[in-house]
Amino acid sequence: MADGRFTGQVVLITGAASGFGAEAARRFAAEGARLVLSDLDPIADPPIDVLDHPADVSDADQMAALHEAALDRFGQIDVAINNAGIGHDLAPLTDIPVEAFDRMMAVNARGVFLGMKHQLPGMIARKSGVILNVSSAAGLLGASHLSAYAASKHAVVGLTRAAADEVARAGVRVNAVCPSFAATPLFNEMADDIATKRGMDRETAYTHIAARIPMRRVARVEEVVQAMVWACDPANSFMTGQTISIDGGLTAV
Repeated sequence: MADGRFTGQVVLITGAASGFGAEAARRFAAEGARLVLSDLDPIADPPIDVLDHPADVSDADQMAALHEAALDRFGQIDVAINNAGIGHDLAPLTDIPVEAFDRMMAVNARGVFLGMKHQLPGMIARKSGVILNVSSAAGLLGASHLSAYAASKHAVVGLTRAAADEVARAGVRVNAVCPSFAATPLFNEMADDIATKRGMDRETAYTHIAARIPMRRVARVEEVVQAMVWACDPANSFMTGQTISIDGGLTAV
């Protein structure tokens, strides 16, 4: 149950229109947070006390404008969740277009870099704040036929650990969550791609993917977001620089 643990805090979430971002917005709002939500897609039914500011996370000027708008509205950012990300069609590394690789790095890695570049100064000045970056199990392991995506998510892990070390003495925490397969729109696109290429329906593709997970299922979005909220909890004050796997045991084997 919600206990208001984020009452009065300002929480910024990118990629907030669907998947983990949309569910995180609902959860943090229920916990009393004031929200800054950003996505290129429209945000449906945003919670109250929210600034909805679209931005392309790969664009330096748009990210600067997003954070300036957040500070103009609320004065500070207490928690930032750099969640925006994209995937690509399953393909051998040799078949992935250079443009697709560049776009993957621009959104998934550069987007996190630009987010932290603007989020950290105010947190360092106040000696308080939490950043949570959304990586992936593909950022901890290899990911056959998802090499560009895996590379971008490995970059998120590297950025997270480096930033955590830089700002720990300022009392700012930086962590990453690393989900495996979860029932998000991005995952549905991947399942549909598998279904098309292998001549099966989406449900069969789901079963095929789940067979790789020791728990034999994909995650529910709310399960991942539960861990995201915990990672940002003010009571969880001594954890930084960590990559938190939420993967049904995938990285345990």
